Amino acid sequence: MTTDAPAGGFWAQAAADPNRTVLTCPDGRQWTAGRLHADVNRLVHGLRAAGLERGDAFAVVLPNCAELITAYLAAAQAGFYLVPVNHHLVGPEIAWIVSDSGAKALIAHERFAAAATLAADEAGLPPSHRYTVGTLAGFRPYGDLLDGQPETPPEGRTLGWVMNYTSGTTGRPRGIRRPLPGKLPEETHLGGFLGIFGIRPHDGNVHLVCSPLYHTAVLQFAAAALHIGHPLVLMDKWTPQEMLRLIDTHRCTHTHMVPTQFHRLLALPDEVRKRYDVSSMRHAIHGAAPCPDHIKRAMIDWWGGCVEEYYAASEGGGAFATAGEWLKKPGTVGRAWPISELAVFDDEGRRLPAGEIGTVYMRMSTGGFSYHKDETKTRNNRIGDFFTVGDLGHLDEEGYLFLHDRKIDMIISGGVNIYPAEIEAALLTHPAVADAAAFGIPHADWGEEVKAVVEPEEGHAAGEALAAAILSHCERHLAAYKRPKSLDFIASMPRDPNGKLYKRRLRAPYWEGHDRVM
Repeated sequence: MTTDAPAGGFWAQAAADPNRTVLTCPDGRQWTAGRLHADVNRLVHGLRAAGLERGDAFAVVLPNCAELITAYLAAAQAGFYLVPVNHHLVGPEIAWIVSDSGAKALIAHERFAAAATLAADEAGLPPSHRYTVGTLAGFRPYGDLLDGQPETPPEGRTLGWVMNYTSGTTGRPRGIRRPLPGKLPEETHLGGFLGIFGIRPHDGNVHLVCSPLYHTAVLQFAAAALHIGHPLVLMDKWTPQEMLRLIDTHRCTHTHMVPTQFHRLLALPDEVRKRYDVSSMRHAIHGAAPCPDHIKRAMIDWWGGCVEEYYAASEGGGAFATAGEWLKKPGTVGRAWPISELAVFDDEGRRLPAGEIGTVYMRMSTGGFSYHKDETKTRNNRIGDFFTVGDLGHLDEEGYLFLHDRKIDMIISGGVNIYPAEIEAALLTHPAVADAAAFGIPHADWGEEVKAVVEPEEGHAAGEALAAAILSHCERHLAAYKRPKSLDFIASMPRDPNGKLYKRRLRAPYWEGHDRVM
């Protein structure tokens, strides 16, 4: 077992050991480093032949597949911006991202034919610059980009970036654009990010990709693992039992997860959970959404100390907590990364002392960013070098961060601040609740009152009796002013595959005709 990966990231490793398996696709096909390296080089040559130059962007609407990994590596060594698009968006939403990013080409999977076609049409992309994995009318085969192109590294290699789009709390999504550093790809330690979590380069590590790669953190974790010599195992459509099977089969050692996945894993029958060996796991790192305490404790009881938590944003910065730290300080999302700083400010821009709740701000020592074509948002979300994504929280005396909610989601009832995350955690302790959301709805006297929306667990019928039982449950767990005053049921909670809740969709119907920022 080695302790250090070869210098130079994936490209150097591929040249040194081209026969090493570095990628297992969802269908079981395996790719060697040499094969992947060759396709990466061919894609760069193909995109350049299509007219792309350093600083240009290209977009992908792809599931977790070898072509998406190839696109990432191609952008990273050619000075391009890769724009990964959430394939759950509809055509006009994808069109906005393709157009706003200035993408010169689009690579889409045939599975997303309707949305990709509408997006390409609305964005005005010429047929010559539309490519598809599979068959899609009006798109050229993906193979056209690679066929006839040399497998040799391209000239003028220079580091490129991923330009993720983040919606924030309001308005259209905005691209997070970082200036190109003008360095060779090998001059930047692209895998060093995982050192924050104690993940080191050595042959025994295998990274499981169990969420969509269009998500900022998922791609960042996967790419970093690849660059420090860890093979990737890709999942396409996540199911809890298939995840356990892959961990057992491939002896996976680390992965990026979200609390929704924890909840569904824990819902498996004991006999199914015991069927698979997960002892190989060293780092099950979760983020992207709040994790209720009882869910976290149950996962630690099952998987042990590998269950770790981080807080971060697509823009950069973050905090990290080991399982041991969390058990000592339940609810914390950790202390600042070595390359990051955390601070809490009030609405007047004054830095708050430990223990006081305010808006959480972060800054990175590794460089800045701007929101693409939106200097107003770039400016308004900052205090000096610090930026915020609108979360509320406090720091304790030791620098541990505790989140309370997103500012936009906070309920103000009778002048009192109420944090939905606390209510949702209480709701999820009821055995009939599979998923839950809490938010404010209009009230003539108090301004807002608490509404709960619940997705029932399988085998529990939605209705007045169940609603009464859940509300009674809340009486035993929440102070009176925090309790939901009413409860509605929903067949399936509107979450993206990363576990983020589209709370705006739930809240909006109750606020029609009322004045509230959504």
